[in-house]
Amino acid sequence: MVATPGIDADNAIDRYGALQEPGGDLEALAELAALVCDVPNAAINLITSDHQHQIAAAGIDPSVCSRDDSMCAIVLDDRRTVVSPDAREDPRFAANPFVNGAIDTVRFYASAPLVTPDGTTIGRLCVFDTEAHELAQERAELLQVVAARVMDVLELRLRGRQLAESLDDLTRAQEDLQRSNEMLSLFAGQVSHDLRSPLTAVLANAELLATEPAVAADPDAAGLVSATIRAGRRMATMIERILEQARGSARAARDEVDLQEVLDQVLADLGPVIASRSASVTSTPLPRVAGDAELLYSVLLNLLSNAIKFTPVERTPSVSVDASREDHTWRVVVADNGRGIAPEHRSSVFELNVRGDRSVEGNGIGLATARRAVEAHGGRIGIEQTSEDGSAFWFTLPA
Repeated sequence: MVATPGIDADNAIDRYGALQEPGGDLEALAELAALVCDVPNAAINLITSDHQHQIAAAGIDPSVCSRDDSMCAIVLDDRRTVVSPDAREDPRFAANPFVNGAIDTVRFYASAPLVTPDGTTIGRLCVFDTEAHELAQERAELLQVVAARVMDVLELRLRGRQLAESLDDLTRAQEDLQRSNEMLSLFAGQVSHDLRSPLTAVLANAELLATEPAVAADPDAAGLVSATIRAGRRMATMIERILEQARGSARAARDEVDLQEVLDQVLADLGPVIASRSASVTSTPLPRVAGDAELLYSVLLNLLSNAIKFTPVERTPSVSVDASREDHTWRVVVADNGRGIAPEHRSSVFELNVRGDRSVEGNGIGLATARRAVEAHGGRIGIEQTSEDGSAFWFTLPA
C-alpha cells in the first residue's frame, strides 16, 4: 500500500513555492544527478497528496502525473537511497505503469529522498533508464549528496523570499515612520508658531513688570516675576529645540548635563501645578549624563506633568523619580499612583495625537515629543504597570 503524505508535506511544498518556480539551478542539479549515475534521465519529483510534480528534469520534459502512478511515491518514506537495477524484477515496481509499458518501460531506477530541515519528506530525486544495470555504491552515495543540494536550493529560495518580504515590511515601516515624522514636523511648526506670539508677550510683560518700583521693592513679587521670566525663556528655548528635532535639522547636544538640576528646574516650573493638587514628588539622586539639557527638560516636564494631570481628582498625586545604572545605560523611571494605562495602549501613547485618557484635557503631543527627544539621545522610552493603580514611565540614556 502506498502511504499518503500528510498535510505537513503539502504545506512544505506550498511554502517552498517550487511548483511555480522551477529555475535553471534545479535543472542543473538534475543533469548532475544523471551524470553522476551515468544514466540518460533524471527528475526532481515533489509528491503531493494527489500528484507527482517533476519540477526539473534531464533527458525528458518535466511533467505531472497521478500520485498513484508515481514510482517515487511508492518509496517516498524510505530515507535511504533506493536502487532497483531492473524494476521488472522488483515487487515494489513491477506492476507500475512506468515499468509495465502502460506509460513507459523503465528498467533501471534509483532515487534519494528530499527531506526538509524539520524532517518532512516532500519528494525524491530519481534517475532512471530503459536499460537495466547496476549502480556502484559510491554513485548511490553521490546521488544522496545531490539530493541534499536540491534541498539547499529550495531552502535558499525560501530564505530569499522571506528576506525580500522582510525588506518590504521594513520599507513600509520606514515609509510609515517618514509620514509620521512629516506629520510631527508640520504639527511642531504650527504649535511653535501658535506659542511664540503669546510667549513673547508674556516675557515682554514680565520683563517690564520686573522694572516696576513696587515689584522691585517686594522680594516675594520680584521672585515670582524672575521665576516667570526664567521659565518663559526656558520654554522659548525648548520650543526652538523641539521644532529643530521635529524637522530633523538638529542633533541632540552632547554636553554634560546634571539631571538633578534639570529635575529641579522642572519642579520649579511645575510648582503651581504641584501646589494646586497637593502633589508629592520625591526622587533619588539623579546622575550626570551626556545630552541636551533642553530636550531632557522637555522629557521630564512631560512625564511629571502627565503623572500629576492624569491622577484622578479624588486622589492625591504621588510621583517618584528614580535612576539606576544598567550596564552602559542609565534607566530613569517616573512612577505615579494614577489610573494606569491598559497594556494594549502602552506603545500607542507615544504616537502623535494619541491620548491614553480622554477624560483629561490634552492634545496628544507630549509623549510623542518625549519619545523623539529620548531617541535623539540614542535611548528608548516605554511604560510598565507598577501595581493595580499607577504607571511607571521609563527612559534610558547612554551612561
